[in-house]
Amino acid sequence: MERKFKPGTIVRHFKRETVSEEELKNDPNKYLYEIIGTSAHTETKELLMIYKPLYKVDCLLGQEFAARPLDMFMSEVDHEKYPNIKQKYRFEEFKEGNE
Repeated sequence: MERKFKPGTIVRHFKRETVSEEELKNDPNKYLYEIIGTSAHTETKELLMIYKPLYKVDCLLGQEFAARPLDMFMSEVDHEKYPNIKQKYRFEEFKEGNE
């Protein structure tokens, strides 16, 4: 089954599992993102996911949106590198209560 996210969908990154309850109290949107949509690189034709962090992210260098290769965005978590992560995919749809 192919996974797709519609624009406006809120997704969580697997690293949200590593955030303490105290950190989530201070920043309840940590590792949450809003899907903007997909795009294609105009030169290479590589498909990209465009998404908006719902928390302060320094690595965006002041930009509003992030882009990641679609294959990477939709990939499974590397469970050899992150053996304690329960989430199957790097990004999954977020719904209140599905932590």
